[in-house]
Amino acid sequence: MGSSPSLPAWEIRDLTDSTGFSSEQIEILHRRFLHLTDGKTTMCKSCFDNIPDLECNPIKSRIVNAFFDTRNLGQQSNGSVEDITFENFLTTLSFFQHMDDNHTKEDLEYGKNEKLKFLFHMYDTNGDGKITLEELREIIDELLSKTSTTEKTSSSIADAAMLEAATICEGQVEPDQLYEGINFEDFLKIMQDIKIESKMHVRFLNMDTTAICK
Repeated sequence: MGSSPSLPAWEIRDLTDSTGFSSEQIEILHRRFLHLTDGKTTMCKSCFDNIPDLECNPIKSRIVNAFFDTRNLGQQSNGSVEDITFENFLTTLSFFQHMDDNHTKEDLEYGKNEKLKFLFHMYDTNGDGKITLEELREIIDELLSKTSTTEKTSSSIADAAMLEAATICEGQVEPDQLYEGINFEDFLKIMQDIKIESKMHVRFLNMDTTAICK
């Protein structure tokens, strides 16, 4: 296709304020967006099939669905949308921004909380506010899908992980004690020592879009 249309300066400023990306990063991502959508102003899920880095990811479908999850797009209701705009695309990508010690303590804490909220939504697939044992088993099955691990083994891993989560959040529990699920407050406790603010990021910004966007 021809040269990619540029975003107006006022829109870039607004997107910089709302997402934290620099104007240069936004322009790069806008070219990437237009390449993926073949020049269209909205993106559907099939557009993500053009991203090679996602192809071998065992949780590709969860990552793609996250871009269409209304919880990640600032909407109050649970559910998903059929298509997203560039602003929606950028909003979801902002959860993956790398954060380092140059940020203030408050910004790092906020960034970590937002990343964990995003991650929690990927586990809580039905949007009921908690990660159930069944949902935990599903994602472990996906993560182990490219190995020879049996379904029984992945189920055992999920059972052990849920028992550990219950112990962390509610104190000592028995193996046969019913634990309804992990809510977001529990999830924060479980993940409190994980430096998710610096680990959870994507490679979009490192990609050279010059050749593919001409």
